[in-house]
Amino acid sequence: MTVPLIDIIAGARPNFMKIASIVHALLARPELERRLGFRLIHTGQHYDALMSGEFFTQLNIPEPDVNLEVGSGTQAEQTAAIMMRYERVLLERPSVLCVVVGDVTSTMACAIVAQKLCIPVAHVEGGIRSGDWTMPEEINRMVTDAITNHFFTTSRVANENLRRMGVGEERIFFVGNTMIDTLLANASRLRPPVFWEEWGLESGGYFLLTLHRPANVDGGGRLGRLLCAVGEAVRGMVVIFPVHPRTARSLAGLSGLPENVRFVDPQPYLEFNYLARHARAVMTDSGGITEETTVMGVPCMTLRDTTERPETVTVGTNRLLGTDPERIKPAMDVLFAGEWQRGGIPELWDGGAGERIVGILEGLYGGVGGKKKAND
Repeated sequence: MTVPLIDIIAGARPNFMKIASIVHALLARPELERRLGFRLIHTGQHYDALMSGEFFTQLNIPEPDVNLEVGSGTQAEQTAAIMMRYERVLLERPSVLCVVVGDVTSTMACAIVAQKLCIPVAHVEGGIRSGDWTMPEEINRMVTDAITNHFFTTSRVANENLRRMGVGEERIFFVGNTMIDTLLANASRLRPPVFWEEWGLESGGYFLLTLHRPANVDGGGRLGRLLCAVGEAVRGMVVIFPVHPRTARSLAGLSGLPENVRFVDPQPYLEFNYLARHARAVMTDSGGITEETTVMGVPCMTLRDTTERPETVTVGTNRLLGTDPERIKPAMDVLFAGEWQRGGIPELWDGGAGERIVGILEGLYGGVGGKKKAND
């Protein structure tokens, strides 16, 4: 008898942190393999080792069963390539469920393919919204949630967003945050990057910066103004800036950048989070990093006008500054005055989300009775 198979989709750097605890929870249940197997599918949306390859090793994730190897291209080109190649996989051997995570192109593309072949979709991190339609990720979230069967959510705000869409209670499972599962599981393994000693870095003695959103990096002028504002506001302290490939293209040709901003390659998971944990503060336009800094208790400044993770602001250590470079210095003044909010840990961000998800999947697709409902 063929064992029912669920597909777990990962395609870009943020996905690997989000699937790790689900995969580990499945592997920890060998008896479940006789009733519910899984197939790990890497779309290849991020094909650079620095952006995806090292995550399998560092997070102890098995090598993917399938790599679609879509490579680079525009969003439309990547979406089309993922859809065509994932469809071939499903036609050869259908799964009983497609599990997608987050809000990248792979998430939306694989959800569409699965539903067109009448395969249900589960969305891990469903229901989050920024309200900013200029962000490709927001479009991906909206499209994916419009065709999702089962929603695994990280917050009660996400639950309310889904209810406003008309999603029934029986389809919403408030489970917590799988990316935080991964952070907590690896907290003791975080390690300094190779340049730590060479540059004489010390805990609390530098800032960490990441930028990759189009509003901040598309066009060298805006990026240059942001970097100059950051370099001036940190009062001479070093700023470590791991440069995303998209950002690197805009940096080319810029001159007159602050000398205290030091550019490095994208960092592997363990090294990046070591830098985040020991930073005086983190400045970012990434939503996921605001979640990690909240749990680590590190002050965070989000260089965006909106956030899809409001709990990092209302509960955590994050402040939403916007994209105006003039707002950076006042925020830094608050930080240096010792008046930054201490923050707390959002509900159910406790390291158990992956196990909760696997328990629900077992109830839904493992042949052990009816649907289970997580606490909500």
